[in-house]
Amino acid sequence: MEISTVTWEPSAGWSRPLPDWDSPRTLVLAFCASRVPDGHTAMRDLVAAYPTSCVTGCSTAGEITSDTVMRDSLVAAVARFSSTRVSVASERVEHPELSHDVGRSLGMRLLLAEPDLSAIFVLSDGLGVNGSALVAGLVEGSANKVIIMGGLAGDGERFERTWILVDGEPRSGYVSALGFAGPDLKVGHGSRGGWEIFGPERRVTRSKGNVLYELDGHPALELYKRYLGDLAAGLPATGLFFPLAVRAPDAGERPLVRTILAVDEREQSMTFAGDVPEGSLAQLMCANMDRLVDGAHQAALETATEAGQPTLAIAVSCVGRRLLLGRRTEDEIDAARSALPPETDLVGFYSYGEISSTTPGIGDLHNQTMTITTIWEST
Repeated sequence: MEISTVTWEPSAGWSRPLPDWDSPRTLVLAFCASRVPDGHTAMRDLVAAYPTSCVTGCSTAGEITSDTVMRDSLVAAVARFSSTRVSVASERVEHPELSHDVGRSLGMRLLLAEPDLSAIFVLSDGLGVNGSALVAGLVEGSANKVIIMGGLAGDGERFERTWILVDGEPRSGYVSALGFAGPDLKVGHGSRGGWEIFGPERRVTRSKGNVLYELDGHPALELYKRYLGDLAAGLPATGLFFPLAVRAPDAGERPLVRTILAVDEREQSMTFAGDVPEGSLAQLMCANMDRLVDGAHQAALETATEAGQPTLAIAVSCVGRRLLLGRRTEDEIDAARSALPPETDLVGFYSYGEISSTTPGIGDLHNQTMTITTIWEST
């Protein structure tokens, strides 16, 4: 397996020549700032260099490469496998309620193409897709037997337009899924948060999918604004600082973290990146900087990567973490990088949602986490 990472910036262009590795077993992952006009030209140059390879990518809320966090740039990883087979499938999500159907269709297509499919890395539009339903569909469509990782595209702090790279063009409203298969393929995965829970636990008394209407019988947005105080004027962006911890009653598992994507003043509702089921229990969360950084380190440790093997690591962290960490943002990248073998090439992006599996056939959408996928081949 051969890996090369490159960056592009408006003022400097490409950091190095693109490797001449085009082949059906080459993967190209590109993460680009959503509003860099010349970035689309750079993306097209990248696509043109790899006509027979699997190429995909998305818009971001910040780009990650090595131990650096970049803005208004493009970062890419080019990986040429020795034996692993890589395939890509993309579909448009016409409405968020169709997210499950699209996920199931993509999972079935990838499994049909590769019966020994063992991992899926998915990139989704970050605003018009219900991430929880998408992941549930992917799990079902891939016969509950593969590892599913990935993330939702970002648009900085604007929450206006996100896109996925489909057929060489940035397109909104799409999902692209990469399928990996082969006897030598190894995949590691880890996901951690680091947030602290505070305030009373409240029951979700009215919701529909990822739209929350009532907590304890009261309008959800009204109650949430009461906690935010003056910060409520900046919603939905300020909601990144106070996500919800959501868990099923009497569940012993770690709660899922949910971040706001939009608010509806008329309905007094909040739309989240993933489901907030009726009957579940919700509690506000706030940040502890040191715990956020340590969470990134723990996520990298969970990947259990083998030393001595060229490895591609894909980091997907939440835009809320970047905003909260501020000048310490690179600390979480350093913390993750320090837990990975020196042979690892790291790229990634800041997202509107992170997708990870704890075991094959089980996948969840998370918010406000650092999620790391490592890919290598045994020799």
